[in-house]
Amino acid sequence: MQRFKQFIGKDFLLGSVKGSEALQSAGFVCDCIPDSTGDFDELEFASDWEGKHLLLCVAVLMGQVKRIMFVVRNSDDPDDVRPLGEAELKDFLDQRGGQLLRFFESITQ
Repeated sequence: MQRFKQFIGKDFLLGSVKGSEALQSAGFVCDCIPDSTGDFDELEFASDWEGKHLLLCVAVLMGQVKRIMFVVRNSDDPDDVRPLGEAELKDFLDQRGGQLLRFFESITQ
C-alpha cells in the first residue's frame, strides 16, 4: 500500500472520476458518484477479482483524500466486508496496481 501513500492529503478531483477511463481500465466501476463532496464522503468502487467482490474505498475529508482501502464484500451480506490479506493484496496490486496508480494520478492534484 506504500505506492498509494503519495495520494493521501492530495486534493480530490471529483469531476475527474466521472467517466474515468483509468478507473475502467483498472476494472472498477462506481455505481453512485455524488454531484459534490461534503465535509466527509466515502466513495466505493467495485470490481470482480478472482471470484471475489472487491471494493476500493476512498475516504475524502474536506476535499482531500484521507484513506484508501481495499476490502472484499461477502456476496451473501453486502454489509459484511473484510480487508484483503497481505498475500491477496500483493497479488491484486501485482495485477492491477499500475492501472490504479494512473487512476489516482487522474483524480488528485
